Amino acid sequence: MTPSLPLDGVTVVALEHAVAAPFASRQLADLGARIIKIERPGSGDFARGYDATVHGMSSFFVWANRGKESLALDLKDPAARDVLQQLVARADVFIQNLAPGAAQRMGLDFATLHAQFPRLIVCDISGYGADGPYRDKKAYDLLIQAASGLISVTGTPEQPCRTGISIADISAGMYAYSGILAALLQRARTGIGLQVEVTMLEALTEWMSYALNFAHYGGTPPARNGVAHPAIAPYGQYRTGDGQSIIFGLQNDREWRQFCDHVLEDGGLAADERFATNLRRVENRAALDAVIEQCFAALTREQALARLDRGGIANAPLNTMHDVWDHPQFRARRRWRDVATPQGAIQALLPPATLSGVEAAMGPVPAVGEHTQAILRELGLDEAAARTGGTAG
Repeated sequence: MTPSLPLDGVTVVALEHAVAAPFASRQLADLGARIIKIERPGSGDFARGYDATVHGMSSFFVWANRGKESLALDLKDPAARDVLQQLVARADVFIQNLAPGAAQRMGLDFATLHAQFPRLIVCDISGYGADGPYRDKKAYDLLIQAASGLISVTGTPEQPCRTGISIADISAGMYAYSGILAALLQRARTGIGLQVEVTMLEALTEWMSYALNFAHYGGTPPARNGVAHPAIAPYGQYRTGDGQSIIFGLQNDREWRQFCDHVLEDGGLAADERFATNLRRVENRAALDAVIEQCFAALTREQALARLDRGGIANAPLNTMHDVWDHPQFRARRRWRDVATPQGAIQALLPPATLSGVEAAMGPVPAVGEHTQAILRELGLDEAAARTGGTAG
């Protein structure tokens, strides 16, 4: 008998594209929810075309869309909208991240749906929200990184930078996921579905709260320091003699003495007045970095890491994507699983939240419209396939 998953029996209809909403619904799928993903006939979710690096498929799409059923519907057709209406009537959750105003024009806003289906949980994900002066403004990940102030505190003193991942989409997706779980708990008590509204701006700005507090109450924003720490030394990136880089940092003067003894192997340096306290080390950062660089120039990355470990100094290699894929910790903890796709199996990491006695579903990545015929038959609408743009599953 297959063990039950926490969200077994929960049905989600997702009118979604790109990253934020698909990432949220994928978390639900991993916990056992049935996700019916509505896609455009033929092309599908436009994230399918972002790249073709995973056996010809998009790296974004395969990451955010495993475990879902794909239903191809042309929502310009009244028959397709009727199919969607019937699905929503049977669903527990409806998720959408359409362009501003699009859901309301189709009668898929919370007020309309709640009047028809009071138990339905409706999750709306947008850039800026349903009201306010920015409600109709388009929002992409990079734009929200800029609007939230993230870019202003990221990078070097000379050049601000975006983060290397779609962090605004991811933050919105995770808040949508947790909001839906909270709404399911509330409905279990009251029998009434809630609206879950998440905006990318508000999600990412919540993550910026430390920097906001620092700037608002302190008068100046956190400085951009690349991978260095503005108030601790040594703390940051250092290169070893084999051309590799490592990151390490000290937390107190006791660790500074350990660092001198075990890493620099020069215990007398601990008493050097230039470096005796953290304040002095920060003031003399250039001279300190020169000492460290001279020592590390004679070491490989692995030798330097071994010395840091011996001295009890927190550290990590500056890994490439290939290093991360082969990380021994993932292998030791058996975190990789095979996921089926239309182009063959790929590997994916288990979700980070490990529940005792529960194995995440990690279902297949669907082809466009793969489940159209099966879902139509389930609704007793087999003859509607042609008009809804379906393809045989």
